[in-house]
Amino acid sequence: MNEPSLMSRLSLNQITVDQWTLKEAVEGSVRHDIPWISIWRHKIEEIGLKQAKKLVQDSGLKVSSICRGGMFPAATKKERAEKIDDNKRAIEEAAELGTDTLVLVCGPSADKNIDEARKQVADGIDQLVPYAKDYGVKLAIEPLHPMFAADRSVINTMDQANTIAEKYDPSEVGVIVDVYHVWWDPDLYKEIERAKGRILGFHVSDWKVPMPDMFAGRAMMGDGVIEINRMRKAVEAAGYFGPIEVEIINKEFWNQDGNNVLQGIKEAYEKHV
Repeated sequence: MNEPSLMSRLSLNQITVDQWTLKEAVEGSVRHDIPWISIWRHKIEEIGLKQAKKLVQDSGLKVSSICRGGMFPAATKKERAEKIDDNKRAIEEAAELGTDTLVLVCGPSADKNIDEARKQVADGIDQLVPYAKDYGVKLAIEPLHPMFAADRSVINTMDQANTIAEKYDPSEVGVIVDVYHVWWDPDLYKEIERAKGRILGFHVSDWKVPMPDMFAGRAMMGDGVIEINRMRKAVEAAGYFGPIEVEIINKEFWNQDGNNVLQGIKEAYEKHV
């Protein structure tokens, strides 16, 4: 079987052009011949699920993932139950928009007990698996760089993500390999190999020094220190030939013309991914 071309796998993660509405992002992707799009839930909420579905269907774009579910830890049982309900809505949105991948940003601790928070993450995923399976949606655990442990996710390594995912069938739970979050890990390539058959997404950007902003300071591919090409080949060796999402969360990009951003993405993607 022939492997799909790199350009046929290119996906615009919508947060890269957060200045655009979903309609603008869809139209921009079509205009620039980007075949895939990853949609963020706050953009769906702006226009409603029905209209979002129509936009995508009319465009002919394929949806690589919905971002995001997760955020499981909370101080009370009631709050944790509310988070499960929100994740169920995210699963429904993913199914409605035609993707089988819901990205999980697992959430920070509600207090200083990080071990308990990690247990709440595992429990939250366990509660969601049967519901997601009914909708044909896979739960994709995305480990985040340790600098986000306090405010975004207590799942910070590929090992942690793999350990949770391995409790389930690969058709139910897998992992996301985001170069920005995992490039530093000394066990990275061993863990990518370990994830064989359950990698559900590959996200690219770069880590430029000095970083202007912890959250919104990601760089264009090729402008930083990450061995993106090596990592891409590793996920392919582990069986992943799905869409490659360009996810560059960068305040400067949000102040630019989105068309210029997309043109730059295509050039950097072709050269450095």
